Amino acid sequence: MRADTEYRYNRLTWEEMNEAIAAQKVVILPTGSTEQHGRHLPLETDVYLTESVCLEVGRRAPDRVLVLPPISYGLNMHHIDFPGTIHIEPEVFIAFCLNITKSVAYHGFQKILIVNGHGSNGPLVDLIARKTVLGTDSLCAAVSYFSLAMDAFERVRETEIIAHSDEFETSLYLYLAPERVRMDRMGKGNDVMGQYLSSDSTSNYPVRFNDFWGRWTQIGVHGDATAATPEKGRVILEAAVSGLIEVVDEWRAWPIATRSDQHTGPVQSQIRW
Repeated sequence: MRADTEYRYNRLTWEEMNEAIAAQKVVILPTGSTEQHGRHLPLETDVYLTESVCLEVGRRAPDRVLVLPPISYGLNMHHIDFPGTIHIEPEVFIAFCLNITKSVAYHGFQKILIVNGHGSNGPLVDLIARKTVLGTDSLCAAVSYFSLAMDAFERVRETEIIAHSDEFETSLYLYLAPERVRMDRMGKGNDVMGQYLSSDSTSNYPVRFNDFWGRWTQIGVHGDATAATPEKGRVILEAAVSGLIEVVDEWRAWPIATRSDQHTGPVQSQIRW
């Protein structure tokens, strides 16, 4: 059956889709952004890197996954001072992606996985996954691909900061499409840092806050892209892909138990949230 070997959701016909549903493939939704990535990387960086990881998972595990076309836009108002950036309001992003996951659930797929590559989408994809579970009979989870590669990257990283257009992202892009990286325009930069928070809200600070980037950088980089190499990018890709395949296998086997209602009296089941 073609559904056994085709991992790209949109390449199947509706008849073949029935075969994929019967096989209960995990449906992957890549989410990224169209935003400035310094002077050396294209606006497509987040969505290109995320989709590349997901498609490689599909190539290696075509019998277990279907990869949807990616979401190329996300929450980005903080980057709007840099030309080309596209911003989507969070309510719109959540509603749009939720319509996709609900459609997938409607057709009979039981396991959906959102794979994110844009940091500011993180809280939003978490909500989409939760709302999908609460609104359907399917299960949906969300993961950032870079979290799966971080242990491997730690063994090769040379710079202090992992944030944006940095050693991590630039290395992965250099490995996948070096001809599109402006090597002569690479740079490094840092945000404003305090004791409890920073203006880029990096994960090593407990307080969440994200300022307009136009207030603290003129090049759009947080980190040091000059340390990036294609070999580091290969390490990142292999770790992200192998990690995501492990996530897919665990998620595919995850049980969907019958709910147990502990009320002793009647409930108002007509109420909808």
